[in-house]
This record gives sequence, C-alpha cells and structure tokens, in this order.
Amino acid sequence: MRIATWNVNSARARQVRLVDWLDRAQPDVVCLQETKLSDPDFLEAFDEDLFRRGYATAHHGDGRWNGVALLSRVGLAEVERGLADGPGFPAPEPRAIAATCAGVRVWSVYVPNGRTPDDPHYAYKLTWLEALARVVGPYAAGAAVVAGDFNIAPTDADVFDPAAFVGSTHITPPERDALTAIEATGFTDVLRRRWPDERFFTYWDYRNLSFVKDTGMRIDLVLASAEVDGRVKAAWVDRAARKGKGTSDHAPVVIDLDEAPDGDVGPLVPPPSAARGRS
Repeated sequence: MRIATWNVNSARARQVRLVDWLDRAQPDVVCLQETKLSDPDFLEAFDEDLFRRGYATAHHGDGRWNGVALLSRVGLAEVERGLADGPGFPAPEPRAIAATCAGVRVWSVYVPNGRTPDDPHYAYKLTWLEALARVVGPYAAGAAVVAGDFNIAPTDADVFDPAAFVGSTHITPPERDALTAIEATGFTDVLRRRWPDERFFTYWDYRNLSFVKDTGMRIDLVLASAEVDGRVKAAWVDRAARKGKGTSDHAPVVIDLDEAPDGDVGPLVPPPSAARGRS
C-alpha cells in the first residue's frame, strides 16, 4: 500500500498538477493539506476526476486558508473531522481529518503555522499539538499513520541553515518538544528513521530561487505506529512534483508498505469516547 501526504497550497490552483501526480505516483491513500476549499467546492471540483481513478474522498474545509482531505482507493471508513476538545482560533479550524483505510487509521493534519513566537497564534499552535497527541495516542498500539504539514522542522538538520531561523517559528524548543510528545505516544518519523544521515527537505519558499538552491525545510512528516513502521519498505520525498511552473511550495512525502503478515493489518485501538472528532 502506498501512502502519501502533500500540502498542495490551494487544490483548485493545483488541480491539473494534482491529477497528473496521482496518475504518475499511483498512491493508494493521499493526505492533502491547505486545500483552501469548502466541502461542497472540493466535491464539485474533484469528484469526477477522483471517482474515475477509484478514489473515495473525505474533505474538511471552509473555503479559507485551511482545508484537509483524504483520498483512498483501499477503503475510507469511520471518517472523523477535527480534533475533539481541540482549540479554536477564535473558532475551530478545519485542520485535521481521519479515516480507516485498509485497516490503518490515517490522519491528514495541517498544524497551525504559529506566525511568530510572541503571537497568540504560536500559543494556539502548541495547544493544538497537545490536542493532537491526546487524539492519536490511543491508536499507537495498532496500525496508525499521522501525516501532513506539521510546520515544525524536527531538528537543525531539517533546515538549510539554522542561523537563518533564529527568532522564528518552526524550530523553537517548545514546538519541537510538542512534536516529540506526539512521537512519545508510540509514533516514529518514518523518513528520518529510514534515512538518518541524509539531508532532504519538503518545503521551499517561492522566493529567492529557494528550490533551485535547495534552501528548504523538512516540515511535512509521516509519523507511523510501530506496526506500520515495521511494514515500511520505501520512503521518499517526491521532488519531481515541486519542479516546474504552477506547483505547490511543498513536495509530497511517500511511503510504501508491505502487506502485514498473514494479511493481518493489526489491531485498531479505539480511542476513548472523549477523543471522538467533530463531524
């Protein structure tokens, strides 16, 4: 099974690129972020293209700067939108969606940016990450993936120049500690485990020839439970999707999974009732 995550930075603006990429990459499950569409507009824009390619879809968006989606051609069940008891800024934003795909509980998440460390949005980001840890943690004992744009570079090795980000978000200790707390519930950063010493990024600013110069950040992550991480046979950043005109400023992250032993996808651990997402 191939699982991918991609911040498309406007699904409508990237529609041709997205559909072409689906045909080329052939992912089975796709986590999208920053769709910038409402649920009806996403359905209207993509329903025919995705249906013809065998994808069931679930979207959570209000047509503004957020919006997340799941596409799956291996099943899409038990869809939950949002984070139970998650923070609002000033009201709950469409930043998380979950579903069960071929026995794996999958989240597509778009973590708040934080803006600057002294902005109220930064405190909101940390509170949102705490809520995410509470929601996904109970699933870590089974088959689960949390993927998306985390807006956090896990270590200094995940930015082109740590000195360039001093005083900025994405690299501060509280943000990194919040990410570590999610991993501590039982999730592994798949790409970093597989490529511990490699330099690679997932985001490059549109300005200053950042992609050409490779002055980027690794902020798009795939976190997997032990059961899923043990099935990973390949993991990579699809840089080709970032090339050319009209592309997102992010590249997709892709993982391939072996089938589970004897076809057993592992136990799904139901969360506490309080961890049910908003619908």
